[in-house]
Amino acid sequence: MPARFTILGSGSSGNCAYLESGDTRLLIDAGFSGRQIRHRLTSLSRGPESLAGILITHEHSDHVQGLTTIAAKLRVPVYCNAHTARALEEQLGLQLEWRLFTTGASFEVGEVTVDSFSVPHDAWDPVGFLIRAPSGNVGILTDLGHATTLVIERIRESDILLLEANHDLKLLQEDTKRPWSTKQRILGRHGHLSNDAAAGVAAEVVTDRLRHLYLGHLSRDCNTPQLAHDTVCARLHELGVRHVRVETAGQDSPSATIEL
Repeated sequence: MPARFTILGSGSSGNCAYLESGDTRLLIDAGFSGRQIRHRLTSLSRGPESLAGILITHEHSDHVQGLTTIAAKLRVPVYCNAHTARALEEQLGLQLEWRLFTTGASFEVGEVTVDSFSVPHDAWDPVGFLIRAPSGNVGILTDLGHATTLVIERIRESDILLLEANHDLKLLQEDTKRPWSTKQRILGRHGHLSNDAAAGVAAEVVTDRLRHLYLGHLSRDCNTPQLAHDTVCARLHELGVRHVRVETAGQDSPSATIEL
């Protein structure tokens, strides 16, 4: 039976994805309210009560705000590293059903194996994931300032990849809402990937097996879906890559479900 992957939403205000493989049902991050997560799962004829776990990349609120409802009230296990768990306990004031892993380690949840790896971002111990289901692999690579050699190596086995394309450099530089200190953080090596940087990562990780590339975590003010899509597609086309379907993930509604 093929696994099914749905991005419930991705952007600067919230990030959450859903993976189902056989009887194993997982959230990757929980960056919307519990009510919103339930609503978006309901659109897939699913509910949070059936979740086997929630994988957390890092403790920033746009990735964890739903834990107070989904994980705490329903006692859904939360998979993260120890530094992230400690940060969340202080941040949320909750003791959750932790399932701790060491960054760089692999662990099993039901019928899937999850490979974790370190990413450079301004959080305590942020990670990316390669989720290995029997029918294929899903890569999660958001919230990073640059892609290290380790990141490229670990994510290259993806059949589906969610990749950050946070901002267009020109739009960010011209933005009047953000102070220069915030712009420096975003542009730093522990900040967020620009469209051009995302295109570079895509060019490095693309293989014959990669079929679907979702661009996520787009800034509402400093990017547009068209800019992100065109920048990444142009780079792939320069390499003669035509077999990868490139789409942008939105903040306000789930993306189409992909089977693998």
